[in-house]
Amino acid sequence: MKHTEVFQPFNIIVFGGDGDLAFRKIYPALFHRDQDGQFLCPYNIVSITRRNPNELNFNSQLVHFLNESKEKETSTQDIHTFAEKVKLIQIVDASPENFSELVDYLTGFSEYQNIYYFSTPSTAFGPIAKTLKKVGLIRESSKVVLEKPLGYSLESSYEINKEITQAFDDHQIYRIDHYLGKETVQNLMVLRFANNLFERAWDSEHIDNIQITVAETLGVEKRAAYYDNSGALLDMVQNHLLQLLCLVAMEPPHELGADEVRIEKLKVLRALRPITRKTVQQDTVKGQYTRGKIQEEEVQSYLEDIEKFGSKTETFVAIKTYIDNWRWKDVPFYLRTGKRMVKKYSEIVINFKEVRHNIFPSKEKLNNNKLIIRLQPEERIELIQMTKIPGPGGYRYKPIALKLDYIDSFKERFPEAYERLIIDVIRGNQTLFMSQDELQVAWTWIESITSNWKATNQPNILYEAGTWGPGDDVLDDDCSWITKSWRE
Repeated sequence: MKHTEVFQPFNIIVFGGDGDLAFRKIYPALFHRDQDGQFLCPYNIVSITRRNPNELNFNSQLVHFLNESKEKETSTQDIHTFAEKVKLIQIVDASPENFSELVDYLTGFSEYQNIYYFSTPSTAFGPIAKTLKKVGLIRESSKVVLEKPLGYSLESSYEINKEITQAFDDHQIYRIDHYLGKETVQNLMVLRFANNLFERAWDSEHIDNIQITVAETLGVEKRAAYYDNSGALLDMVQNHLLQLLCLVAMEPPHELGADEVRIEKLKVLRALRPITRKTVQQDTVKGQYTRGKIQEEEVQSYLEDIEKFGSKTETFVAIKTYIDNWRWKDVPFYLRTGKRMVKKYSEIVINFKEVRHNIFPSKEKLNNNKLIIRLQPEERIELIQMTKIPGPGGYRYKPIALKLDYIDSFKERFPEAYERLIIDVIRGNQTLFMSQDELQVAWTWIESITSNWKATNQPNILYEAGTWGPGDDVLDDDCSWITKSWRE
């Protein structure tokens, strides 16, 4: 599908440009938008690397990942034409003298807007931003994209933001969470606010509980050093799961603008019930995977994967929480994520309450309706409803799913999350990006958990890789909500 939108010419400068995220997500996103005809303007890509640039090796990796990412026939020439647009520049550290080549290059495109993409550890965000300002590379049209994690605590997040805002104004800053760019997450807004059927039933009178799950089969892979300093809570809950919770629970904004959506999301985060020392052990569980099997293949334990046998970092976390406002009074929200699970999937499940009275003679159980929003691996929406089984013999019924499968329903390719988010950066649309206020309130809630884990010395519960995490055999009765709410 060709686009008619015309953008201002731009340079996108990727710090950490030879990293895994750049090769797997950022460059393929730019390539596919280019191939779909969305960049009807001149643009350049600059890859910033700390290592001595090796163009042959870089281009080989770039071509490999572009080939891996394509979902339709793309000519070899198109891939190589795109690869030739990438300029490699070495910057060893954030001292101004190391930015001279970048300054010289961008001076040749002074009429272009500069988009700085920080795909580096967040400790480097402040020094890079400071130097960009010092060497005169930040103008009114400039923007900066910040990858997660934005710190490892409320205090560190505050300090990073303080450094960034000394160089960039708030409207120039885009804090990215790629889950918000997924098609089904986008459709959640339409599903709720464009369908009277759902919005009228979207409250504590009709909904029993809401589950948000991100399950992974992978271990820590190449992220051992980072992951062992964060764990499942900071890696997944603090950003991805809380952002999904906000979109599910927020009130309708009066219009779909960035400020309006952010205000409603912030209200949800502020209404989240803090985890206390009294509730932490019954409302949170953390675990760590041991040896097991994933698809019949033997895998190591977390401690063996990271080669640190004293680590207490959690690879699984489940939380029961509440939103203390009128709409969601006493509705539990279950947040759950883990590594080395049975299968990989991310989904939101809205569990509606059972019908008030069963009028059918058999009195067989009437399953409650469910709205299932699957984010990955296959994007779809299912509404589970009770349906009569055809044939004579009275009223026999069973739950049947009405499905909207994106692949089946929309034959054309639809963009990956990073494609949509990068295009929104170019457009200047901040609707799908976190505000600093959201980030700080989210960190405050997260620290109500981490501080009370520490205060109660809450241990990790070990679970075998290739399972759904800690089971009934090792959980207290107060935590039975964890296993009974899994969808297998």
